[in-house]
Parts: sequence; structure tokens; C-alpha cells
Amino acid sequence: MIIDILTLFPDFFQIPLNTSILKRAQTKKLVFLNIHNLRNYTTDKHHSVDDKPYGGGPGMILKPQPIYLALKDLKKKKTKSTHTILLTPKGKTYTQKKAQSLSKKDHLILISGHYEGFDHRITNYVDDQISIGNYILTGGEIPALILIDSIVRLIPNVINKQSLQNESFSTHPHALEYPQYTRPPIFKGKSVPKILLSGDHQKITAWQKKMTKIQKI
Repeated sequence: MIIDILTLFPDFFQIPLNTSILKRAQTKKLVFLNIHNLRNYTTDKHHSVDDKPYGGGPGMILKPQPIYLALKDLKKKKTKSTHTILLTPKGKTYTQKKAQSLSKKDHLILISGHYEGFDHRITNYVDDQISIGNYILTGGEIPALILIDSIVRLIPNVINKQSLQNESFSTHPHALEYPQYTRPPIFKGKSVPKILLSGDHQKITAWQKKMTKIQKI
């Protein structure tokens, strides 16, 4: 899979994308993560990416042209399917089901907005608008990282397949995984449930299913 990230702050991604599972996935060539500075797609000498909104209002908004030119350039890559995502609070709320769907794509382009938003005409050039929740952030960089982390770990051979099957939200959209314990068997007077020490795998599996919690939405 190829994931291209459009941002005004490329340095924001350097450490997260080169740590832990994301680093290993790139080393194995299971995913290629590319960061692109939107200012490189501007056409004026000042490399302006934003401007005042028509009709007035506070702050600055992203202009459509740099994003359009960036998408035009990135879509030249020879892949079976390119899926473009705009990270915005106006988008549909992100879910594990959506992560699973996106993990099957060959090429993702993530647009990280900033400032007070973006020219609405940008939406004509994207396939998806995604929100990570009903709260305000300073930009789309953190949401982009959340998407990348949740998607890459689902790519075959990045993480053990059995581990993915037992995770929260894998079997039910509102399921939280059962409690887990490790050594020592007693810590500060609190014991590991006896069933987990029994060695009876059938009973342990039944206990795990029973202890899996379904959230009320």
C-alpha cells in the first residue's frame, strides 16, 4: 500500500511514522508512507497556501489550487485504486469498519487541513471526508496519524492475524476486549481470576466471551 500525506507541517510526522509497528511495516515494504509539503504545489513567489474567506470571518482558509495540483500529481502513480480523504470535522465519524475497508486500498491520499478550514471546492476532488470525533483540533495532522496507524496494522503480515481477530471492535462494532492479566498472579492483594490459571482452554474462552463488553451508544 502507498499512503501519501498532504500537509503544511511535514516535520510533524517524522517521529510517529518511524516508530514501532509503522517503522517495521515500512522496513518490510508492506507500506510506503510519503509526506508532501503543500507549499511545494503553490504557484506564487510567496508560496501562499491560504487566504481570507469571501464574506468575511476570522482566520485564513486553505486555497483550492495547491491541493488540486498536489492531487493531480500524486494520482499519476500507477496503482489499481487511489482513494483520497479529506480530514475534516464535517466528515463521517471514523470507525473500525472504515479502517478495515481502507486497509484494502492500494493507494490512499490524506489531506490534512489547517487554520480555519479550506475552500469548499476542494471537496469536489476527494472520495471521502472523515472526522475522528466531535471536538476541535488545530489541524488534520493528528487525525491523519490516527488513520495511518489504524489502517497499516490491518495490512496482512504487519501484525499477527490471530491478534487482530481478538481485538476490541473486531467481532462487534461496539465491543471492548475482555480484561487481561500477566505475572505476578497476585499484585497488591489483587488476584488473577482463577479460571485463567486453570489451563482449561474451553472454559477460558467462554469466560473471555462473557467478559467482552458491548458499549451502549
